[in-house]
Amino acid sequence: MPDAPWHSAPTHDFDATPWDGDTLHEECGVFGAVGLTDAANFVALGLHALQHRGQEAGGIVSYEAETGFNSARRFGYVRDNFTNASLMQTLPGSLSIGHVRYSTAGSKGAAIRDVQPFFGEFSMGGAAIAHNGNITNAEALRRELIERGSIFQSSSDSECIIHLMARSLQRDIPARMEDALRRVEGAFSVVAMTRTKLIGVRDPLGVRPLVLGRLGDGWVLSSETCALDIIGAEFIREIEPGEMVVITAENGVESQRPFRPQRSRFCVFEHVYFSRPDSIIGGRSVYETRRQIGVELAREAPVDADIVCPVPDSGTPAAIGYSQESGIPYAMGIVRNQYMGRTFIEPTEQIRNMGVRLKLNVNRALIRGKKVILVDDSVVRGTTSRKIKDMILDAGAAEVHFRIASPPTAWPCFYGVDTPQRDKLLAANMSEEEMRDHLGVDSLKFVTLDGLYRAVGEAEGRNNACPQYCDACFSGEYPVEPADQIEKGFRMKTAAE
Repeated sequence: MPDAPWHSAPTHDFDATPWDGDTLHEECGVFGAVGLTDAANFVALGLHALQHRGQEAGGIVSYEAETGFNSARRFGYVRDNFTNASLMQTLPGSLSIGHVRYSTAGSKGAAIRDVQPFFGEFSMGGAAIAHNGNITNAEALRRELIERGSIFQSSSDSECIIHLMARSLQRDIPARMEDALRRVEGAFSVVAMTRTKLIGVRDPLGVRPLVLGRLGDGWVLSSETCALDIIGAEFIREIEPGEMVVITAENGVESQRPFRPQRSRFCVFEHVYFSRPDSIIGGRSVYETRRQIGVELAREAPVDADIVCPVPDSGTPAAIGYSQESGIPYAMGIVRNQYMGRTFIEPTEQIRNMGVRLKLNVNRALIRGKKVILVDDSVVRGTTSRKIKDMILDAGAAEVHFRIASPPTAWPCFYGVDTPQRDKLLAANMSEEEMRDHLGVDSLKFVTLDGLYRAVGEAEGRNNACPQYCDACFSGEYPVEPADQIEKGFRMKTAAE
């Protein structure tokens, strides 16, 4: 689902937008449950654990024989909406799916009609779907469907799946979903439901995550394992790339392979930033992988300093790893205000100019007179990094050295991550030394792509002939051609680059 690219004029003024736009956002998380009494309550808890994947809006659909399909979609946090007892009573049944959203494809700040799950009524019964990822040929599909009479209700690319299902001639809903998804290009992890079935599907490359869990006699599907933990479910396994599972309370899990087998290209940035550190990906602790990135950084980019400080919270595990490997003490030099949400109201220009200070504060007594290594997960536009550097220097630091726990982000993602256009990405327009000067720090180093691959368990680093992950945001090598973006004028990486 990425949103249409930012519509500002082409310019390299990297300070032109508010600091909160200087972060990459995953666009959503999905969760589903079958065979559980009041399944929607479990879905609400699962979505709460996945809130980091989408903080703009959430929705839950359930099915119960007497009342049929029931739906609730709300803007805001899960905790502010789906902990309401009277609302949850409107979502009865032992089968339910849910979705949390950060708008990427479609309009930002869109209407409630853009909030998933989406629902469709077919001749053989209703179905609801929740989608994590991005359909890279959605605009072409949308034009085709509209020309054939489809009427779209939302601006989301995910709605294409429902319309493709409606036009399929297959006789049951799972088969219609297979039919629809064979027309779709890009990245998708889908959780869907009929009156009796919970369905989970991953795209053939497995770009976005999806896992299977067991709770008593019931089954759950989730974007991450941390959401299984909150309800006490047992992690069974990951849904494999290109796999579809159809789950019923009576027959359990049935697996099928509707797509041509392809080499997996899981999103490496899930390891770096998107997934919660207490989740497990590919049998590896996300926390341990991020700590190991810090170890690689310390080996690749040592520097004489007094303390290692994370930019909270995403830089913390890598900072710990850097400290452990380098022997330089770890310190909480920056403290995050845990009570500032995304919905903070900024009523005056003076408050808006406070920017990052609303969210982070420097531990002055610790920083004063020190040579400081700041460890962060990424640099996007660089606006936040500059402001954090200024705060550290204002607190009396002698030197500031940035160490970044990912390679330079030089290319936009088209597979479900909200990124600026390429001309807004600092690393697309500057060398490492130019970025260092732009940020005004004493040194700036990124972990190498090989170092990142070693940290995620690839001892030999990146296989350049056949990469093990999707790393297009770093390398510019897109495993699925972004057809819609190319049509709009996006230029793919050339051999010379």
